Amino acid sequence: MAALTPISRKPLSMVLPSVALAGALAGVFVGAGNGSILLGILGGAALIAALAWVYINVLKNEKLARWINILGFGVIGFLLSGPMGGILGLLGGWFFIFFIYWLYEGRYRRKLLSYLTPKQVFYHYLFRVICGAIFVFLITPILVVLPLSFNAQDFFTFTPEMLSLDPEGYSLKHYRDFFTNNEWQRSFKNSLIIAPIATIISVSLGTLAAIGLSQSHVPGRRVIMGVLISPMIVPLIISATGMFFFYSDIGRFMEGTLGMNKNFVGYVKVVLAHAVLGIPFVIITVTATLVGFDRSLTRAAANMGAGPVRTFFKIQMPLILPGVISGGLFAFITSFDEVVVVLFVGSASQKTLPWQMFTGLREQISPTILAVATILVVISIALLTTVELLRRRSERLRGLSPA
Repeated sequence: MAALTPISRKPLSMVLPSVALAGALAGVFVGAGNGSILLGILGGAALIAALAWVYINVLKNEKLARWINILGFGVIGFLLSGPMGGILGLLGGWFFIFFIYWLYEGRYRRKLLSYLTPKQVFYHYLFRVICGAIFVFLITPILVVLPLSFNAQDFFTFTPEMLSLDPEGYSLKHYRDFFTNNEWQRSFKNSLIIAPIATIISVSLGTLAAIGLSQSHVPGRRVIMGVLISPMIVPLIISATGMFFFYSDIGRFMEGTLGMNKNFVGYVKVVLAHAVLGIPFVIITVTATLVGFDRSLTRAAANMGAGPVRTFFKIQMPLILPGVISGGLFAFITSFDEVVVVLFVGSASQKTLPWQMFTGLREQISPTILAVATILVVISIALLTTVELLRRRSERLRGLSPA
């Protein structure tokens, strides 16, 4: 086993520029909030570098420096922006004092291998910084929407009461409007009808397609695979336009020739369109699960007299079930959140929740959208958590990770 690197103090020539860069990044946000990004960058870099020099060269007491930095940032944040600013100041003070001594004491090499060069260490942490920046970029809009959904006023901005953490500034009125408003409830019920049915169709067809395409003797399977997953690649507006003309002809046939109810035909068109969008996710996840599947199991079942259907449900399905469920969850999320295709294919009777949200943004600025968005985020997080748990279970079953 390779030895870990012993930690040692690093020179200020390395520490000060690094902490100054971190201060400059934080200064971007502070400066943007006060109308001068450049001033924020310069001020943030100078402030953090100066504090690091004082703590290391003058104070020389990490514990005392930690408390001074955390409380100092918290007080400054409170004076500038009230209680919310105080909380952000405390968090910022904790991060910067941790970062300063993490660099100065060489703790960043504590869990790294001893033979890594400084350049390799730099790229090691640069990769993590880039991943963290991408994560922050993706998650920040969600973090903004969640508290705004509890706004007591009909605004899309943080009110002074919210920023001061005044209980009067928060309310559940937008959630009550969602659960009591007939338009929102009708669209929610439509989504709950369309998404599960589309998911069942996607899972059924996608699983069969993945199993068939996993057979090496199937001719042109790469071309077929490319065609089947094309809805993920082709711009959605193009797919929606094609589906509009295709399902219009089907709708006229079902209504005129077969005499079906117009409203029922509308649901059929939307369900089939959403199923087309969900099938690629099922194919990809099930195909990935089949990569480690032992074909000798199905051959053994056939030698024991089991038919293809019995072999599939008793042998193959239990082993690929995590991939099937994962694909189904992705297909469900795709159908539940989709708005472009349903605008082209559906009618007012099939108005789904995303369609209602789009209408609320275009025709009237309804803060209820924030509450709905929060509910959708919670549902998505729950489903994606389920996907991750199933992925880990699949790895354990295939022996790719310890139990």
